[in-house]
Parts: sequence; structure tokens; C-alpha cells
Amino acid sequence: MGRVTGIGGIFFKAKDPAALCAWYRKHLGIDVQAWGGAAFRWADAEGKPTGGTTAWSISGEGSDAFAPSRAPFMINYRVEGLQGLLAALRAEGCEVLEKVEASEYGTFGWVLDPEGNKVELWEPPAGQ
Repeated sequence: MGRVTGIGGIFFKAKDPAALCAWYRKHLGIDVQAWGGAAFRWADAEGKPTGGTTAWSISGEGSDAFAPSRAPFMINYRVEGLQGLLAALRAEGCEVLEKVEASEYGTFGWVLDPEGNKVELWEPPAGQ
């Protein structure tokens, strides 16, 4: 069974999301979109696209997207065989959240690490 194969995204909270997005756009050149984030397309050593992306996003402090964690961030990990991994994590005594969400972007599940940080597990659609 596969486990983590890469980082699918990094999400964090900000006191002033619009100002922080503007700072990242201006000073680091990140192409922040209207939804508050950017998608970094994967490329091989020669710069050719390889079919994957890593999402990066800022949300407001009031967002409950990371609940029940109180951390100001959440990391999304790409995985293979999400359902099997969630079952294995439960069997290993991990705190796996019951909700599993499927969309055109893939299937998502969540687990809390030992410090209560919410970890997002994402199985991309086939071929991505």
C-alpha cells in the first residue's frame, strides 16, 4: 500500500489575507489568484510539465477549514490508495476524521497528528 507520495498543498491563515497575498505577489513573484492562492505546476529537470501541481493558499484567521486543529496551517499530502491508508491509520491508533470528500479534484481525507495538527490526505484523480 502506498502512503505519502508528495506535497499537494500548503495552506495557512493570516490576519490580513489580502495584504499578505499582495506581499507574496510583489516580493516573491507568486501568481496569487482571486481565490487567495496559487498552483505551482510540476516540471522535470528540463522544465517540461509532469502533470502534477502543488497548491498554496492563504485564508483568514476566522476560517474553520483546519478545524478541529487550532494550528494556523495545514499541509496536504498526495497519497496513493486513500481508503486503504485511512483504514491503516485507524488500525494504527491514529485519530482519523470520519469525513471523506470526493470531487473532480480527487478524494480527500484527514487525520490529526499527535500535536493536534490537521493533516489533509489527497488522492488525485487517475492520471494526475
